Amino acid sequence: MSRKIKKPLPILNNVHIEGIAAEGQSIAHEEGKVLFVPFGAPEDICTVQIVKKKKHFSEGHIIALEKPSPHRIDPICTHFGTCGGCKWQHIPYSMQLEAKETQVIDALARLGGVSVEKQLPILGADHVFRYRNKVEFTFSNRRWMTSEEMQLSNGDGYEKGFGFHIPGRFDKVLDLHECHIATETTNRIRDAIRELTISETSQYSYFDLREQNGMMRTAMVRSNAKGDIMLLLAFAEDDEDSRNKLLSTLVTRFPEIKSLVWVINTKANDTFADLEVHCFHGNDYIMEQLGDLNFKIGAKSFFQTNTAQALKLYNVVKDFAALQSSDVVYDLYTGTGTIANYVARECCKVIGIEYVPEAVEDAKENSHINGITNTLFFAGDMKDILQSDFLEEHGTPDVIITDPPRAGMHPDVIKTILAAQPRKIVYVSCNPATQARDAALLVAGNYRILRSQPVDMFPQTHHVENVLLLTRNEK
Repeated sequence: MSRKIKKPLPILNNVHIEGIAAEGQSIAHEEGKVLFVPFGAPEDICTVQIVKKKKHFSEGHIIALEKPSPHRIDPICTHFGTCGGCKWQHIPYSMQLEAKETQVIDALARLGGVSVEKQLPILGADHVFRYRNKVEFTFSNRRWMTSEEMQLSNGDGYEKGFGFHIPGRFDKVLDLHECHIATETTNRIRDAIRELTISETSQYSYFDLREQNGMMRTAMVRSNAKGDIMLLLAFAEDDEDSRNKLLSTLVTRFPEIKSLVWVINTKANDTFADLEVHCFHGNDYIMEQLGDLNFKIGAKSFFQTNTAQALKLYNVVKDFAALQSSDVVYDLYTGTGTIANYVARECCKVIGIEYVPEAVEDAKENSHINGITNTLFFAGDMKDILQSDFLEEHGTPDVIITDPPRAGMHPDVIKTILAAQPRKIVYVSCNPATQARDAALLVAGNYRILRSQPVDMFPQTHHVENVLLLTRNEK
């Protein structure tokens, strides 16, 4: 039986980009179907190569701009379009904010089928570049190359790269030479690490993501508002002499490094939450200030990657909660207790629950550092901890604050929230789609959405945070 030959996918001329869609895509229509195109700008007229055709939509990419949009601006980064991180550098910031606000509104209305009594305008960022306080880089012995570069290297693809993963290619890393959302110091440290390790005669082999060998694996740079740096290097080989030589050089070059830590990671993935972190220089943490509170941030700690916008976000949470001195507050997915500690002085007590034990220890330490005595933190799976006997022991919540991961809340957690019947629910989310899904369940459980407040934590990207205030309907 002969194999069915697939028809070549078409190239479309005169495609009109109509607007901006979710996940960083732009949107057009072809033959009555939605066409998603990355890196488009509203009012572009372009030639598009179709790369995927489905029943109700198609996907393509721009191969020529026939008439560029009047809104289109020049990206400032030479890696734009390859890195995959800042997909909206070609769009003015005012248009980015409009698209993010629309994304939140559409998710609640179309995906969740819920209404909001007051939709507040998005809170934009004062700094749209150099805002990230945490950046993670990957070492690879196979850097991503253009077709021209492949020809010059005889096509074997074996050249070192130190930077970000190429979207859709787990084994290819872009050799990064600039990043405009990272701080200047982060960029200088990255360049120094490359200089010290990347030569072909270097004693520092780069990790082979396919074969799972090589010494240099990943690097993480964290910074605080004062400019203090935490640098974590992950090695896949325990070569003490080479490791100490590199670490000593970095400490000498960068007095800003107040915490230099390292791990040995021989696992099949890059996560190090379950690995021992060793301190080579300084402390195993840095401190950050939010409002009048200080927070200890370790290598494994979760902390918002845009400190200035985090303060705006937490002020929205505090405003929405409008706590009374007698209130018992539950802070679900509390992380290192930033929100819990931020609101603790406004209420009777805060119960924080988090999956990662190390984060819970950080949360307790952060309460201690700030002289806060009315917080309790517990580690474990949310749906297992948040049971009726737990509520009986620690008090029924008057207000629940929840800030789950992108996947949203487990249905069992939502059931427990509804059974507890808090007066208010403040729902913080980094994913409008899963927030809308969960909000629909909460609304069906006798709550209504009073307010929705988007906050832009990640300029130049399609990501957006949103805060919902839900109140219980009185029977």
